[in-house]
Amino acid sequence: MPIIHARVDERLIHGQVATVWTNSLGAQRIMVVSDSAVKDQMQIGALKMAKPAGVKLSILSKRKAVEKITAGNYNEEKVFLITKDIPDMAYLIDHGVQLTSFNVGNISQKPNSRPIKKSVALTDEDVKIIQRLVEDKIKIAAQMIPSESDESILNFIK
Repeated sequence: MPIIHARVDERLIHGQVATVWTNSLGAQRIMVVSDSAVKDQMQIGALKMAKPAGVKLSILSKRKAVEKITAGNYNEEKVFLITKDIPDMAYLIDHGVQLTSFNVGNISQKPNSRPIKKSVALTDEDVKIIQRLVEDKIKIAAQMIPSESDESILNFIK
């Protein structure tokens, strides 16, 4: 698979993703998968400005991402995949994107969510999805930066 790393980060592309993660992974393309971002010209512009120079960018809906990834469109590249939330990442996996792991970097607190780490707050739905994916042998870490431990997210869910 061309996907060298997958991450859930509601901020999508920002300082840590644009510099630390992309450089440490040697990513050639950042793929943002978000049904809302593909329809928002202001967000598209911001994502294009935030991506590192020399790194390609794809902004795709979930359906289009599944279609293009499973068709092998990116097989010659090192792709860093980012979704805004856990349900979107689960959608990709459930629809044929072959991922064995992903990390959760930043999900801010919202109504009906609870913090499990400084930068991660999960809803009950998020927790159920995580537990199902882990049972399906997907490794999920709660990790802000590459040098931080890639400890299982289940260790933070109490």
